[in-house]
Amino acid sequence: MQRVLQTTIAGSLPKPVWLSPPRELWAPWLLDGEALAEGKRDAVRLVLRDQERAGIDIVTDGEQTRRHFVTTFIEGLDGVDFQHKRTVRIRNRYDADVPVVTGPVARRAPIFVDDAHFLRSATAHKVKFTLPGPMTMVDTLYDAHYKSREKLAWAFAEILNEEARAIAATGVDVIQFDEPAFNVYFDEVRDWGIAALERAAAGLACTTAVHICYGYGIKANIEWKKTLGSEWRQYEETFPRLAASRIDQVSLECANSRVPIDLIGLLAGKDVLVGAIDVASERIETAEEVAATIRAALAFVPAERLYPCTNCGMVPLARDVARGKLAALGAGAALVRHELD
Repeated sequence: MQRVLQTTIAGSLPKPVWLSPPRELWAPWLLDGEALAEGKRDAVRLVLRDQERAGIDIVTDGEQTRRHFVTTFIEGLDGVDFQHKRTVRIRNRYDADVPVVTGPVARRAPIFVDDAHFLRSATAHKVKFTLPGPMTMVDTLYDAHYKSREKLAWAFAEILNEEARAIAATGVDVIQFDEPAFNVYFDEVRDWGIAALERAAAGLACTTAVHICYGYGIKANIEWKKTLGSEWRQYEETFPRLAASRIDQVSLECANSRVPIDLIGLLAGKDVLVGAIDVASERIETAEEVAATIRAALAFVPAERLYPCTNCGMVPLARDVARGKLAALGAGAALVRHELD
């Protein structure tokens, strides 16, 4: 019988300082050629060991092979110009220089399939592999070709499905699509966002998940959260639609936030990955604090459908902080599991 309250993480973990500068998004590689390829594999082994020691049940590669959770995937596509970037406003929060869509987008070859195969071979634990979602990909580019967010999203959904099917064939247990944009563009989520996400996940034999959150613990996201008032109810717009979707799991932010915990009750019938670790703070949670978040969630989600998780990725954090938070997540879940037993 599968034990309850299986732990997992949203996806990313900090990279070793010899691989990439710490605490940066889009940080450059510090190695190249075969040394870089070997360094990435070694970094994956390290983060797997950290997760296993912390008691994480469903592990990831910590996105150690990627500079960024969206743009690294886009680098493997035709139709996108990385040489002549344009500045855009990402999720109405901060400006970034991004690639430009100049023609029809297409997947020229497998992108992360070798990485997924290595991850599967490097651990006996269940593994999760993360991909960007179609809407969040659209929101990380300047579109000079389709000139329609919806049309570009559908093109990405087809490409993501090709890649996801190949990744699933390596034996991974979960494929998660990251859609932080779902917390911003509610009309688009309603009109085509959910449908595009389902197209990206169509036909997958493994478990499918979507991660929605309030973003990495970077300054722009922290400042945005200060404008959201005493209650963060953005999930209220998307959860009913996701509950009616064909996606199996929903990953969300709960720890040290103003999200009313009862909102997760809108996800009836889905596995819920409850964020019990605050990635916007360097303070390491205690096991009891993690346990308190899990207990609160259990009032609305049955134990067999609840998966203690992190709020978001931890790549901007120091490695020792991330390891401490992993240990707290594992220990907090163990406390509640013992209470249930």
